[in-house]
Amino acid sequence: MPLFPTDAAIREVGLRDGLQSIQRVLPTQRKREWIRDAYQAGQREIEVGSFVPARLLPQLADTAELVAFAKTLPGLFVSVLVPNLRGAERAFETQADLLLVPLSASREHSLANLRKTPDEVVAEVARIRAARDASGAKTLIEGGIGTAFGCTIQGRVEESEVLRCMQALLDAGADRVSIADTVGYAGPRAVRDLFEKARRIAGERFWCGHFHDTRGLALANVYAALETGVARFDATLAGIGGCPHAPGASGNASSEDLAFMLADMGIETGIDISGLLALREKVAQWLEGETLHGALWRAGLPKSFAQHAASAALTA
Repeated sequence: MPLFPTDAAIREVGLRDGLQSIQRVLPTQRKREWIRDAYQAGQREIEVGSFVPARLLPQLADTAELVAFAKTLPGLFVSVLVPNLRGAERAFETQADLLLVPLSASREHSLANLRKTPDEVVAEVARIRAARDASGAKTLIEGGIGTAFGCTIQGRVEESEVLRCMQALLDAGADRVSIADTVGYAGPRAVRDLFEKARRIAGERFWCGHFHDTRGLALANVYAALETGVARFDATLAGIGGCPHAPGASGNASSEDLAFMLADMGIETGIDISGLLALREKVAQWLEGETLHGALWRAGLPKSFAQHAASAALTA
């Protein structure tokens, strides 16, 4: 039997990855409420937005305000996505705890998404690291390697290229690296193989998996990643999200479904799943008419799960 981690972290990325994929602009007040309710439900890592030009993504124009609000919540680890040095400088100014620079292992997707080759993104990370160190900022730098299992534009992405990009990001000064199945091509065997090799390269600096549920395998892929010792995963409430430059890349792993699976496996997340489901109901109302995903909200928590939780609370 595999030895699974005793606890795991779910980084909520719905406020960025989710909202960027829909045209509707959610009011800042609603986003603050989302962050507050997620925090009250036990989530301690939230990606609140992205520092990109508002003309490109007006849905995320209030990111600085959201970082400021999120930083008032004790113990909340606040992250943002940035595409370049200018965005990173905004992250330093707002004192975000972590910035994520996306790098696509698919050259074609990288050019479509960032207008840079993978190696040009690596060079940008080196500039960001130099600027961070010169400024004295404490913001961690994560290099996120997307399209790691294939690309809807390019097709096949070689495993060796993913690992080369990972090593290059580490050499450029990234504090952390992560791997994303941007288009939902991955299966458990491929995840296990790649994550084991990534762990041999980066050790504990490889700390997060990001899976899309496009073909229904997000949770199976999380399970495979857990077998390799990775214990942090991106997810979005109601499974919203996608990539505008990756046709058909719909749906992230659902935060509530993932929290339930981990709890059922005896892996501690600190999340009150009932609270998360209540928040999902709110967000579903705010995003009425949008396509939402996930399974737990339909059936609810099983009675046996509630009884087990009550028993555990009494013996704690």
